[in-house]
Amino acid sequence: MVIAREQKAVFLSPKWKTGQEEMQLAVSWSGALNAEDGECVSSAICIPLASQKRSSIGRPDWTCIVVGFTSGYVRFYTESGVQLLAQLLNEDPVLQLKCRTYEIPRHPGVTEQHEELSILYPTALVTIDGFSLFQSLRACRNQVARATASGNDNIQPPPLAYKKWGLQDVDSIVDHASVGITSLCPFDQMKNASILGGYHATIKGSPPAMSQYITVGSGPFTGFFYAVEGSSQPLLSHVALAVASKLTSALFSAASGWLGWKHKNEEEPVQKQKPKLEPATPLAVRFGLPDSRRHGEAICLSPCNTLAAVTDDFGRVLLLDVTRGLAIRMWKGYRDAQVGWIQAAEALQERESGHRPSPSSPRGPGRVAQFLIIYAPRRGILEVWGTQQGPRVGAFNVGKHCRLLYPGYRIMGLNNVTSQGCQPHTQQVCLVDATTGTLRTVSVPFHLALSDKKSERARDVHLVKKLSALLKAKELCQETLQKEATGILLDIKYPAIKKQALETLLSNKKVSHSSLSGIVETLLGTLQSQDPDGVDEALCQLCSSQLKLLRLYGTIEKMHAEGQEEDATAPDSDLSSVLRLGQADLLRLQSMLQRYGEEEEGRRPTVTFSEDLQAELPLHSFLSHLEVDGASVKVSRGLADDGGHLGSLLFWKCVTGESSPDGVCRTLRDAGMVPQQLLSLLLAAWLSRERDVLQSPEMVIHLHQLISLLTSLPGAVEDSWDLQSVSPWWQLMRSTCSQAASPAAALLAAHAGHSVAKSLVGGWAETKFQSAEAMTDSWEALSLDLEQWAVLLRQLEDCLLLQTLLRCHLPPVSSAGTHQRVTVRSLLEAGRGGVADSVAKWLFRQNVSPQLLKETLSRKDGAKGPEEATTLEPQFTRVAELLLSVCAQFPCSLDPDVLFAHCCWEYVVQWNKDPEEGRHLSWAVDHLRCITNAHVQHGVAVMMWSTFIDKRFSACAFLMDKVGKAPKDRLCRRDIGMSDRAVTSFLAACTQLLQILMEADIVSDEMSAPLLEVEDPWVSVEGPTSIVELALEQRHVHYPLVHHHCVLATILCGIMRFSLRGVKPLALFDSKGKNSFFKELTSIQLLPSGDVDPNIVSLRQMFLQKLLSGWVHILPQDGAPASSAPPEDEAWPTLAIELLAPALQVSADVLQRHLVCELYSHGLDLLAEEAMLKVEDPEVLASQLLVLTGQRLAYALLHTQTKEGMELLARLPPTLCTWLKAMDPQELKNKEVPISRTGRLVTRVIELLPENHGQYMLALNLIEAVEAMVSPE
Repeated sequence: MVIAREQKAVFLSPKWKTGQEEMQLAVSWSGALNAEDGECVSSAICIPLASQKRSSIGRPDWTCIVVGFTSGYVRFYTESGVQLLAQLLNEDPVLQLKCRTYEIPRHPGVTEQHEELSILYPTALVTIDGFSLFQSLRACRNQVARATASGNDNIQPPPLAYKKWGLQDVDSIVDHASVGITSLCPFDQMKNASILGGYHATIKGSPPAMSQYITVGSGPFTGFFYAVEGSSQPLLSHVALAVASKLTSALFSAASGWLGWKHKNEEEPVQKQKPKLEPATPLAVRFGLPDSRRHGEAICLSPCNTLAAVTDDFGRVLLLDVTRGLAIRMWKGYRDAQVGWIQAAEALQERESGHRPSPSSPRGPGRVAQFLIIYAPRRGILEVWGTQQGPRVGAFNVGKHCRLLYPGYRIMGLNNVTSQGCQPHTQQVCLVDATTGTLRTVSVPFHLALSDKKSERARDVHLVKKLSALLKAKELCQETLQKEATGILLDIKYPAIKKQALETLLSNKKVSHSSLSGIVETLLGTLQSQDPDGVDEALCQLCSSQLKLLRLYGTIEKMHAEGQEEDATAPDSDLSSVLRLGQADLLRLQSMLQRYGEEEEGRRPTVTFSEDLQAELPLHSFLSHLEVDGASVKVSRGLADDGGHLGSLLFWKCVTGESSPDGVCRTLRDAGMVPQQLLSLLLAAWLSRERDVLQSPEMVIHLHQLISLLTSLPGAVEDSWDLQSVSPWWQLMRSTCSQAASPAAALLAAHAGHSVAKSLVGGWAETKFQSAEAMTDSWEALSLDLEQWAVLLRQLEDCLLLQTLLRCHLPPVSSAGTHQRVTVRSLLEAGRGGVADSVAKWLFRQNVSPQLLKETLSRKDGAKGPEEATTLEPQFTRVAELLLSVCAQFPCSLDPDVLFAHCCWEYVVQWNKDPEEGRHLSWAVDHLRCITNAHVQHGVAVMMWSTFIDKRFSACAFLMDKVGKAPKDRLCRRDIGMSDRAVTSFLAACTQLLQILMEADIVSDEMSAPLLEVEDPWVSVEGPTSIVELALEQRHVHYPLVHHHCVLATILCGIMRFSLRGVKPLALFDSKGKNSFFKELTSIQLLPSGDVDPNIVSLRQMFLQKLLSGWVHILPQDGAPASSAPPEDEAWPTLAIELLAPALQVSADVLQRHLVCELYSHGLDLLAEEAMLKVEDPEVLASQLLVLTGQRLAYALLHTQTKEGMELLARLPPTLCTWLKAMDPQELKNKEVPISRTGRLVTRVIELLPENHGQYMLALNLIEAVEAMVSPE
């Protein structure tokens, strides 16, 4: 909202304040707006601009304030008072600013109207296209934001394209309305042509499109102007095009003086220069309403552009037909009146038609009604009139100092796409009360525009809305609510709408039980007192059924409030006798519950809401959960999640001993509820309150009493039931317990049900065989039901113990994820591997290493001594004991080999989800190694390779062969899907996996396959095939093919580990070898055999030498022993010389000699001496080491250039000097080696050389030179 007077203005923005219910308009900017001396504000409007963001399409983004001045300037501002644009369009004062925004045409024949800003001067009218204005304002706002951020004040706003009309043949104009583009019908076109051009006038084939403008003032009182589209080109369009083409800023600076844009950095003389004004296009008035004495004051166009309201100085309000140019209605006695319009749309349910269209049939546009709002300030009254000839439908006393605000537009920037389905964010009409500072809105329902006959249904719908508004009030007095709601229900005429209103009341959570009962009773009584033929039967049934449910709710609430009856017999408090358990069984049960409860308390804190903890069910939920069917009450079919809440309302006070079970059961029986549904609700309440049950397990005594009472109800247990049949009653209870996700509560409920069933079977047997003398106290009656109860109890015990384990957390592991929930039903449907799979998932979440798991499982057999049994981590000890007890409970399902197999599979599945976690694959291989049965180990390894490994492994090989080196991280991620570091660990795991597979293939011939068994209570398990069963079904692999892949995996791993270059791994194999790769390991392939091409052997030898050199290069250069290297790297020399060399047909001795030379070259003499022991040809090695010795001496004597060295060199034999000068010390990797080590090396060389060797004398000369060099030191 903008309030302006003379030069000053205040901008107000809506803001919410905490603690206040209503929105307030707070000052966002205030100050003076005049930029020139003497100018004042003459008109102002606020235009909300649509947001361009996808998330807020159809919503306003910001509001632009447009202000007209007496100087002729029109300036545009933001909500914070920042000027965006200023333009001088005419030198006369601005009389009026009006805006038109986009509206969706209601009918296909209606012309689509474009957005527009119109500016009225005393003799001219300027129109600016809305689309270009919207884009210009957004561009200016962005420029201002960038300038503010950069500190630059030089803003160059783009010019506006506009049309300027000179209004002629009019004495004076005070207001105007821009109707938009109209087109005449053919008859009106011919009539106008004949009047203007005569009888022989020519007529165009199509009527021309015209923009219609209406002015009010004098001479004529109302003038109608028509501007044919295309008769006037938009001014400055070429400048706007230049801006869009992004020309240089010179054009902007040249145009700024011409258009009069205001810059902050301009000097005062520049501002006083008046810009050049474009001449207006003449536009003569076509016709008007001539009335020489009447002067118009204001005109207000209706939202549908068909009507207009005009006020004059005689105190009249005229209604104009815009299309025909006629005054069709006049109101008298409204001096200084202010007018506005309200357009009310018809709701879909308000329409009254002969037939109801099908949901698939397209609906036509909803009807719209126009209402004229007239505010008469001298009388202080606001009136609402129906148009065109409608009556006055509303009048309000509002005071004499108000102001009626009617913008007549909505949001600028929308189109036929973005305006679809958007809710209006602007008010149509508002009334500002200056005395109180309040802003009121006017809302008129559609049905007020209808006649009395058609408005009954619409009036009923309006009453429903009134009821909804009443129920939404924050402060609700129940007495007032009951009185008004009853009156509304009785006033509604149509039964269907009355039923809808009643259902609204029944589903509201604010209405109390007493109020709702009173409303329904009054309504039912009124219906019963009417003529039965005129009363809707469905409505009567709804009232009577809901009244029955309300009385049932009140009875239950009253019984719970009164508490336990004094003369009620107290149930047996001995838990063992109630549950029919021995003392040992009872202690074991209590121990299991206690351990489960401790794990429950040890879990991380969780958020609980107070309404979830209350046993009370809201009244509206109670009514929605139950339905009345004749004389019986049934639970709704859709009741699945809230069964616990309804059961808690009915039975929980009885379970806790606060209410009488006999009275509740009797009340529910009298209400007609089925015993089976009551049992389901009781169990749902019990199972949903497991935490309360664990705090006081003695509540099972009251549960036992309730089950016994429900069992005794008629229709619970069939009369035909005997010991050899299964009762549906007990089957229902067993099925509910087996599906429960709260095992502790389910186990207690099962014990209670078993006890009741046992007593029932015993009583039935006594009555059946009471005459038999053989029945004594030592005999016990057996039945099929009791057998199934025994199996279920054992299953629930197993499930409880397993759930206890799955709730445990190890301290370092976050418990953020939700823990697994297992039920008897889920385990029975999970197959034979269901238990092992759940434990494996738990072990993965707890980050238990394979070694720790192996040590824990080995304690089960007692194989370790007491001193070794304490090696487990202290924090894992308690969990380990629980794990061992679960393994003892499931000796077959959690056999160590089965558990290791599932852990292996779980880790490899998790690795496949995130290949960057190389530890997951490594631990999967470690778990695989822990499997003792070779058949299981072999099958799991084959499935791992074929399912997860093979494709990535082949991708690694092809990528390395393509680039000829260890690929970079980017290539690895692109082709393999993991980083280069992850590829290295992946290839190491592949090598280990293939080695395990080869070992398992050999050992499996000497070992029998395991027998897969299952525990007795779980023999009926069904579901998917387990991992171990699938593993035993795998075919045996082809050992040479696995070895072939293992060699390739080792080669690839070496390339990645040591970042080797110039190596194509697949080039190290012949065509047979290449074709055998990446085939199924169980298939028979034609592998290379016999002699290999010498060129390939040479390539292989070069590769293995690079591999050994790479290994030596990563060793510490301080002469440390090999044990100081990383553990995974220690085996590389053995792999290269003992595994790869024989497989690739490369001489192992050549590689061993190369290793010794490399170690000496790096200065690792001690490691070289160890490796020298494995050399088979010492003579060749000695010749190679002699060269190394010469390189070391050449560096010490010739390259250090010391005085002592030169003197020693002069004393050496000439042949030795010549030989040393021929040496190249640059080939040494480590040149700074002590001379004592070199002397030790020469001694080893002399030991290896025979005396008749050609270089023996050279070695002797070398040792003399070394001794001469050592003696000065």
